[in-house]
Amino acid sequence: MLTGRLDGTTSPLDGYAGHVPLSEDEERILQEIEQQLHATDPQLAREVSSTTLYRHAGRNLKWAALGFVGGLVFMVLTFTTSTLLGVVGFLAMLASAIGFERNLRKMGRAGWQQWTRSVGGATGMRDYLSNHQQRMRDRFKRDEER
Repeated sequence: MLTGRLDGTTSPLDGYAGHVPLSEDEERILQEIEQQLHATDPQLAREVSSTTLYRHAGRNLKWAALGFVGGLVFMVLTFTTSTLLGVVGFLAMLASAIGFERNLRKMGRAGWQQWTRSVGGATGMRDYLSNHQQRMRDRFKRDEER
């Protein structure tokens, strides 16, 4: 059974109990196709092997969050001058929130954890936030001790 790719990466389906193992002929044919792809267009092969659903959905999450913040700013700035423009800002926020939710569902829990680890570096977003909370506690303790 084929368990990895030529470049050493694994498929998201590796280890999945529901997929059917390939016959020896199918594995050989697949390896030949991969070798031909690497030989004829190494840039495409590298791009295809590095792009995942998580990366694409993560990029969309960033854009949705930026759209939400932009819609909020637009709504706050224009609502006092024109109610219609404020509603447009709200609709932009709503569309961004729906896009964020849909991409978050595509990623699932495992994808979200992988994405937050990659965004926050090796320690992840949770460690960053807990470190920030600890710094704030330490700052207030120093003020109380004075």
